[in-house]
Amino acid sequence: MKKIVVLLFTLWIGGVLSAQDVRIPQTPFTKMYLPVWQEAREHCLEVARAMPDSLYTFKPTPVSKTFGEQMVHIGYTIELLTRRYVQGMEVTPNPPDAALMTREQIINLLEKGFDYTTEVIYSIDQDQLDETCVMYHSGNTVSRAFALFYVQDHMANHRAKANLYLRLCGIAPPEYTW
Repeated sequence: MKKIVVLLFTLWIGGVLSAQDVRIPQTPFTKMYLPVWQEAREHCLEVARAMPDSLYTFKPTPVSKTFGEQMVHIGYTIELLTRRYVQGMEVTPNPPDAALMTREQIINLLEKGFDYTTEVIYSIDQDQLDETCVMYHSGNTVSRAFALFYVQDHMANHRAKANLYLRLCGIAPPEYTW
């Protein structure tokens, strides 16, 4: 009986400690948006992992980015666009050179970019989300909440191109799930 009580107490303490580790975004919008972002993250990382290291330099035309450049562009701009549009920071682009990076380094860059934006999704408050920003290329004024859609759309645009690169190399891209 004593072992059962100790076991139950241990499980209860473990549950309490685990519950303290659960993070919840601060706004209704970010609570809704987080699972969408997490799904997009996982799919993009699956695409990056599907291409063998030896084909990270593949590009379908002379004017196209290489597969590695597409992935670096995604990883780098996720954080850059989040800083610029979602957080309202001044940023000066200084992208890394994919040609100098290994596949592992590129995947790490992707993870870092996704982690950065995920942290912002958890921590941003409603007042910040309601602020507006002017989009650099279009000149449109949008809320910072709406800018999160732009960050994801930009990533999805380049991820879709990377999917085509996989197909052109005879590799079936990871199945899209939604």
